[in-house]
Amino acid sequence: MSRRLGPGKLVIATHNAGKLKEMNALLAPFGTECISAGALGLPEPAETGASFTANALIKAHAAAKESGLPALADDSGLSVAALDGRPGVYTADWAERQWFEGPAGRDWFMAMGKVEGMLCQLGPDAPRDAWFTSVLALAWPDGEQAVYEGRVDGTLTWPPRGTMGFGYDPVFVPAGETRTFAELEPAAKQAISHRAAAFARLVAEQFDA
Repeated sequence: MSRRLGPGKLVIATHNAGKLKEMNALLAPFGTECISAGALGLPEPAETGASFTANALIKAHAAAKESGLPALADDSGLSVAALDGRPGVYTADWAERQWFEGPAGRDWFMAMGKVEGMLCQLGPDAPRDAWFTSVLALAWPDGEQAVYEGRVDGTLTWPPRGTMGFGYDPVFVPAGETRTFAELEPAAKQAISHRAAAFARLVAEQFDA
């Protein structure tokens, strides 16, 4: 790919404060000024794709078109081996509260409990292997695009531990660690996370790092 990101504004196509914070930290050394789609008042497009890549591209192109700026989107999720890779692309959907369960929004403790409940139904010997996938999609207003993928393997634990992560971080122990993602300091998590792996590929192509 010949097109490069230069110093300047980049729209991060998310309304998730946790994702924005991680992306800001990873891109700051390259002179990139990140602004979220939420801060610009951009709508969240329907994520109708059947894969992380498809959904990341939907979000990146929508933000680039609406803002007139390059946009970067992440679509990521947790896959559990014993659950045939679920929740996978539906990771966030498992956290969506229904109207009868209280105010609209995402309840990650409910989602973690759902995963744990399904594993318990499989019996005490059910394997707890899992992995996080992150796909970063970069899009320009003229339609050009690039995609970068990262993955981190680990195991699930219960009950949830830690307060520094978001999403399913409190139940995910990355390989080689005894702490969950939510127990790791942000810098330690960024060094080994699925999003960091995808960013390393983006940086190598976009910034010659």
